[in-house]
Amino acid sequence: QVQLVESGGGLVQAGGSLRLSCAASRSIFTINAMDWYRQAPGKQRELVATITSAGSTGYVDSVKGRFTISRDIAKNTVYLQMNSLKPEDTAVYYCHMRSNRDYWGQGTQVTVSS
Repeated sequence: QVQLVESGGGLVQAGGSLRLSCAASRSIFTINAMDWYRQAPGKQRELVATITSAGSTGYVDSVKGRFTISRDIAKNTVYLQMNSLKPEDTAVYYCHMRSNRDYWGQGTQVTVSS
């Protein structure tokens, strides 16, 4: 069983920044990809950012140019740097691992005030 533990969420004013972390209990070197999802109240969970085993990254259009996904393989940790935050970024953010099966973290709340 793989554990994913997110941290770094909180309350921030619009225009501010936060960095989310996702620490995995196993190596992230050989997994297929790591993702960040988010789910706002009353909305479906959406894929925000992805980093593949090769280090390629991808983003949903609404966060391009503002969010950056990265990883530290030695620390088994994936990050999501979020800049220029907007109230519509408010959501619970989840870390997701794609390997032989899918694993999810417990989520971390991000609230952006206007």
